[in-house]
Amino acid sequence: MRKKRVYKKHYKEDTKHGRIDLGRLINYVMHDGKKSVAEKVVYDALDIIAKETKEDALVVFERAVANASPLLEVASKRVGGANYQVPREVSPSRKFVLALRWMVEASRNVKGKPMAARLAAEVIAAAKNEGTAIKKKLDTHRMAEANRAFAHFAR
Repeated sequence: MRKKRVYKKHYKEDTKHGRIDLGRLINYVMHDGKKSVAEKVVYDALDIIAKETKEDALVVFERAVANASPLLEVASKRVGGANYQVPREVSPSRKFVLALRWMVEASRNVKGKPMAARLAAEVIAAAKNEGTAIKKKLDTHRMAEANRAFAHFAR
């Protein structure tokens, strides 16, 4: 049976900087459709990043996304009644999605600070190649490396 056709999504850019990647970050931060709250959180986080690093916040954000993006991941494949974790390269769009998801999830799991401060701290940590999102990336790479023996099952 054929797979369904996957249509390319067209994402909206954010209102302040006109960037699609920031628009997508805002959408990931958003809860219950409260976009204005998510925008405030992201823009406050960018201000905190600029203040703490004394660099352009957008450059730090790009570096953080690049550092948190995984190169390999494992996908489950059923061969002869057994499930194998097959290492695969990650597509560029999925790299971006995973990096953002891991950074937002890591900042949500920290308690005791406002979300803007937590998000800023995670982005700064990722830009320095440390933090929870980077740990998640390294775990993913380790898992793929451990299952390298099953790479021949990949299509």
